[in-house]
Amino acid sequence: MELKDKILSSYVAFENEVDMNSDVHEIRSKALENFEKLGFPTKKLEAWKYTSLNTILKKDYSIFPDRQKAIELADVKEYFIHDIDAYKVVFIDGKYSSFLSQTTHDHYDVCLMSSALSSPKYKSVIDTYFNKVAKQDNLTALNTAFAKEGAYIHIPKNTEVKKPIQIINFTTGSEVATMVQPRNLIIVEENAHVQIIERHQSLTSNAVLTNAVTEIFAAKSATVDVYKIQNDDLNASLVDNTYIDQKSNSVASVHTFSFGGNITRNNLNFYQNGEHIDSILKGVTIIEGKQHVDHHTLVHHIEPNCESHQDYKGIYDERSTGVFNGKVIVNKEAQKTNAYQQNNNVLVSDKATINAKPQLEIFADDVKCSHGCTIGQLDDDALFYMQQRGIPQKEGRGLLMFAFANTVLESVKIPEVKSRITKLIAQKLGVNIGFEL
Repeated sequence: MELKDKILSSYVAFENEVDMNSDVHEIRSKALENFEKLGFPTKKLEAWKYTSLNTILKKDYSIFPDRQKAIELADVKEYFIHDIDAYKVVFIDGKYSSFLSQTTHDHYDVCLMSSALSSPKYKSVIDTYFNKVAKQDNLTALNTAFAKEGAYIHIPKNTEVKKPIQIINFTTGSEVATMVQPRNLIIVEENAHVQIIERHQSLTSNAVLTNAVTEIFAAKSATVDVYKIQNDDLNASLVDNTYIDQKSNSVASVHTFSFGGNITRNNLNFYQNGEHIDSILKGVTIIEGKQHVDHHTLVHHIEPNCESHQDYKGIYDERSTGVFNGKVIVNKEAQKTNAYQQNNNVLVSDKATINAKPQLEIFADDVKCSHGCTIGQLDDDALFYMQQRGIPQKEGRGLLMFAFANTVLESVKIPEVKSRITKLIAQKLGVNIGFEL
């Protein structure tokens, strides 16, 4: 049985676990109809021209993994950032782990989607925000159809969350192949501020497919700072769909660090619904072997006097492949827009490839918009210069590549995250950077 058919036939079992009379379930049912019509994306679609899911969709995935191995903190401690005090929302095989989590309802909600979707207490919030910014394409529709568990974060107005919030999804691989579909909803009200650290991590040698959807709402003058750490095992593939709705004077930034995994697809979409908005999208990709990372970004400038800044760096070795498809849309009404987009790539191996497609669609006439893309190799003269001063070739290459990626690290606001990413980059490059940030 093909995966699509298996998913459709399993929906009846899913309905037995949820309230079929709720408004949310009506949304789920419509999403399933949409997925049934669209199916999984193929390379025939322009947006998926360079990324094929065929190899990973042939696995016999368990849609509802229910056998969890006992997980102790010592087993997963390395995947947390323990240098900082943080709230933690942890899931194992798609199910909440109270033992590993630290949530709160004191001044704001850091809790579970399952509670928010089923409790009358949250009904007005769910009616207002759930599935309102997520565009129902193939895989987002699939996630919506089975939306049940994930992180629910609601920060009230004029509140600064003093501690970052870590959202971590572990997969134990009790099944031969496992598919999980976390759904996150993050609401940051007027003049509030929150920092989010997100990670998906496989703990098995079995195949894992994660289809995640996150909706983020940044109200007037809100600040949202998100860090995605993608350093999974080679048996794991990830499709990460993130949708962000911003209101006037808000600032939303997403840093994506893609180092591990088999196939990784990041769909990152910003919608600027107000004036004086700033959207920041930055990323570093360092992969090797036959790894594949695809960054698809969209910033839609809808109203005037807004800015967006995109800066993505990629380092590709061996037979790895990368994709950067960045689109900026400027509506006719969005005068005084300042949009910057840059994608720079280094091909360490002559067998590595990168497909880059920066795009600007501008319908306003009083704007400052630029986009650029470079693809090349390391500077031989710079490498020779370093060798002449006693730096071995391997370390010299690593330092050059670290310097290449450092423009993205400079804007990381959490020192402990910056330190962790620096160490990961050093590991990926196989060098000792030799200094502390």
